[in-house]
Amino acid sequence: MSADWPAGVGRVVLAETDSTIAEAARRAAAGSGPVWILAGFQTAGRGRRGRPWVSPPGNFHATLLMRPSGGPAQAALRSFIAALALHEALGRLTGLPSAFALKWPNDVLLNGGKVSGILLESLGSQGGVDHLAVGIGVNLIAAPDPAEVEPGATPPVSVLAETGLRLAPEALLGALAPAFAAHEATLAAQGFAPIRAAWLAQATRLGETVTARTGTATRTGIFETIDESGALVLRTPRGRETLPAADLYF
Repeated sequence: MSADWPAGVGRVVLAETDSTIAEAARRAAAGSGPVWILAGFQTAGRGRRGRPWVSPPGNFHATLLMRPSGGPAQAALRSFIAALALHEALGRLTGLPSAFALKWPNDVLLNGGKVSGILLESLGSQGGVDHLAVGIGVNLIAAPDPAEVEPGATPPVSVLAETGLRLAPEALLGALAPAFAAHEATLAAQGFAPIRAAWLAQATRLGETVTARTGTATRTGIFETIDESGALVLRTPRGRETLPAADLYF
C-alpha cells in the first residue's frame, strides 16, 4: 500500500469475481469493513437499475465496503463523495483535470463522454445502514460500443482512447482511496455543504437545459443546482421542481 493509503482501511485485490459489489455483500455478512475490493475481471458486473456493466481486464472494477454513520439519506451522499474523489484521482493521474466533469447523479465524464459509473447499495435493518457498498467502474482501456447503450444516453468513452494514456487499475485505486477518505472526513466534520459546493464546481450542463427521466415522467428545464440532499433542481415551465432520482439526458 502507498504511504497515503487511508489508515484503518483494508485493501483486497482479486484476479476475478462475479462483481465487486457482490463480494462486498458477502464480506458485509461476515462483518468485514472498511475495505476496498479491486478485481481484475468481473463475470457479472452491473450498473444502475440492474443494467449490465462491461468489465474487461484492464478496466477498473472496485467497491468500497464501509460502515457509514446516519441513515439511508446520509449514506446516499457518498455517491457525490465517490464522484469527487474519482474526478480528482483521474485528473491527477492523467494531468488533464479540465477534461473531466461530473454528471448528476453519479457519473464522471471525460471530454463529454461517460468514462465511469458509480453504484451504491446498502445493507441494514430498522431504517439504518449497517454497511454501504460504493461500487465504481471506470473505462480505463475499453468502452462499450455506443450502439449498445440506450438511445439518448451519454456515449461511453475510455481513458486510453481519449487521452492516449494507459492507467493501471492499482494506480487508480491508490489515488482514489485517499481522495475518498479526505472527502469522507469533510462530510463528517462539516456536513454536506462543502461537498455540494465542490461537486457543483465540476458539474456539467449547470445552467443549461437538460431532460430528466424517471420511471413515470419526463421533465425538461434549466439545471439550476442540487439541493442539500443532493436532489436535482430544475427550473421548468411549471416552476421549480426537485427530483431526488432520475436519469439525466442532454
